[in-house]
Amino acid sequence: MKEQMKAMARPYGTLFLIALAVALVGRVGLAAMDLTGTLSYDYISAAGVPILDVVCSILTGSALVAFMYAPSLAMAVSTAGVALYGFLVWRGEGAPARPAAAFLWGWATALVAIACLLVTVSGILSAVQVASMSSKLPGMPVLVLALVGFAAFLGTLLGAASMVVRACLARKRPGRALVLAALGCGLVVMVLTVGTFAAINTANINLAAVGGWFAADIAVNLVILFGANVLVKKAPRSI
Repeated sequence: MKEQMKAMARPYGTLFLIALAVALVGRVGLAAMDLTGTLSYDYISAAGVPILDVVCSILTGSALVAFMYAPSLAMAVSTAGVALYGFLVWRGEGAPARPAAAFLWGWATALVAIACLLVTVSGILSAVQVASMSSKLPGMPVLVLALVGFAAFLGTLLGAASMVVRACLARKRPGRALVLAALGCGLVVMVLTVGTFAAINTANINLAAVGGWFAADIAVNLVILFGANVLVKKAPRSI
């Protein structure tokens, strides 16, 4: 048992450091949103309350628990997809992966994650809650367009994360590379997430601003995706 614990210490240590890096980056992002007023602390009865605050204020009881569980499940599926991609590449499963394959599997994972989210939250709202949320949210065409945009954003993000994992595994010291990537790429994603969230969480959503942020998100994700592929080709240890 001692030998097994010793053999697993380094991989688990890497996992813990990655988790702490993500938590640190997330905390910095929350602090930035707090300082810039993106996070609001309005009462439910206040006027001009940001849209996400209005939606969340409607959720109570089991609906609130389900909405907390749903994104957690989607996040777990997304993370597992990236980890699985890295494992399959490391094991040499099939032909060497390409950015297109990373994007397609990332997009497929994003769709499944969104499907899991929708399945979880479907049917848990009362008629009163549905009516209240419908009166506050944009029309159905806008919501569908937002869902498509979110899927494209999440798909390119997961594809980029998958290629970054592949690039890290191609290094001589993959564990350290993964931790540094979590910090470096995490900071970039954090800045874009803060900007996108700030554009969405307003009393009156500006579609042009939201679309601009989503376009920037996708563009940066693609830059990371192809940039990681370049690093793989230059890495001393090719996989």
